[in-house]
Amino acid sequence: MLPAWQRRGSEFPDRATARVTDEADVGAGSRYDYKAVRPADHVAIIMDGNGRWATNRGWPRLVGHRKGAERVKEIVRCAPDLGVHWLTIYAFSTENWKRSTEEVLGLMSIFARYIEREADRLAAEGVRMRFIGDRTRLDPKLQRLMAGIETRTAGLGRLNLTVAINYGGRDELARAMRRVAVEVAEGRMAACDITDEVISGHLDTAGLPDPDLVIRTSGETRTSNFLSWQSAYAEFEFTPTLWPDFTPDEFAAILSRFGNRDRRFGGVATG
Repeated sequence: MLPAWQRRGSEFPDRATARVTDEADVGAGSRYDYKAVRPADHVAIIMDGNGRWATNRGWPRLVGHRKGAERVKEIVRCAPDLGVHWLTIYAFSTENWKRSTEEVLGLMSIFARYIEREADRLAAEGVRMRFIGDRTRLDPKLQRLMAGIETRTAGLGRLNLTVAINYGGRDELARAMRRVAVEVAEGRMAACDITDEVISGHLDTAGLPDPDLVIRTSGETRTSNFLSWQSAYAEFEFTPTLWPDFTPDEFAAILSRFGNRDRRFGGVATG
């Protein structure tokens, strides 16, 4: 039987236009067997290209962001069938406040609407949702919605979905080190006791595994301050596909390539 996301069908009529690097991988969503290769347990995605997708069609940038939100639904739906248990997506960076007021307010509205409309479906499909980033600058109503869905889905685990909002890797590290500094100043920790594990435990992602694979859409080849500490040993994949065009088939193709990589973590190949 086809996985659930294929039985439901694509929400986009141009799904066949997805760009996949290896022609043999086209349609891989129906053939990819994550049990046959090393799976990417935790995938992080920099969802780039929404604005360009819209402007290329002569539409307002917010139309692209709405299409991008629809694509999130599809990727979240298919991820467990592809062997992904942890999915982290970059929704809004600390630098995105530099955009126009109209775009920022529109994005915040999209985030709130996504939580309100998807809460039931996410809970029904066993998706635990949580957020990372500095929430203090966000609208109080959005903060309440975020806290509410985190509480509602806390006991679920078919897929662990983490959304980065007002997030920046450097900002996260700075906030973490301030917390560590307070503990040292108050005598609860000695400076010589600060280890990788201590720092990781003070990050927004405390308790989450580091990503195995980081994907960036839209053709850009930079990480844009995303999971700077956590992705030290992640594999990276950069695709020219704009986020609204990123299909489950392309996702599966990338996961298939990841599964055949030799990850040595600083060691040497054996055998």
